[in-house]
Amino acid sequence: MAGTVQRPSSPAIAPIVDRILDTGQLSRWEYLQLVTTMLSDYKVTEEERSYINRVLDERQMGRLQWIS
Repeated sequence: MAGTVQRPSSPAIAPIVDRILDTGQLSRWEYLQLVTTMLSDYKVTEEERSYINRVLDERQMGRLQWIS
């Protein structure tokens, strides 16, 4: 009999996004973490998805600076 597999909940997105938007800086690691969270099987709420999309939109418009 197969058991139910529980997926881990998504990492705390709001603090990451808040820091990125406050500083205007985005590391490649943070970018990969956000994109991976969106594309993986994590349970991402609509609010978290909105936060992530905001960062991706800001980056696409050139409003965020890449940092190491």
